Amino acid sequence: MTVVVQQLAALLKGGRTPSRLWDELWMVYAVEERTGAGPDDGPGLTPASLSMLSVARGAAMRGAPVADAIRAASATAFHGSHSRERQTWGELAACFDIAAASGCPLADVLTRLAAQLEVEDDAEAARQTALAGPKATVTLLTWLPLLGLGLGAALGVDPLSILLGTPLGMAALAAGVVLTAAGRIWSARLVRSAIGTP
Repeated sequence: MTVVVQQLAALLKGGRTPSRLWDELWMVYAVEERTGAGPDDGPGLTPASLSMLSVARGAAMRGAPVADAIRAASATAFHGSHSRERQTWGELAACFDIAAASGCPLADVLTRLAAQLEVEDDAEAARQTALAGPKATVTLLTWLPLLGLGLGAALGVDPLSILLGTPLGMAALAAGVVLTAAGRIWSARLVRSAIGTP
């Protein structure tokens, strides 16, 4: 979506009219959808965003307010979810409203929105990079007890008979399962908290 906003701003700065603006953007992404690759072979738009682009194009070609069309189609295109993509479309609609109400050049408003989206993308990438280590650690610690059992069996010790054959072994097995599950849940909560997901 950051690229879409940047493209909208660039097309406006290039002198495109609002109806032509959405039509040209639609042609770019409709070709990507048909061929399965974009100009830089990067990821294209999601089906929901393609639908929103089509709605905006239709409204612009009819001369209807694009912001109202985007808002009206947003609930159905994203099926009631509150994703970042839906939020970006809402912000895009707000940019059109702000430019119309204030007389500020729409290209400048969209350029600022694109810069903000780029900052958010960079922050998300940094967050995912920072969380890669803790996620890998959680996965390793989850599988470590099973690897220990396998290593014990490979060395000739029968850990399963000890764990399942003696009361102390069964208590250790139950405690290990409970602590592993608790650690997994706790780690998942920490990761969700760092991401900002409730």
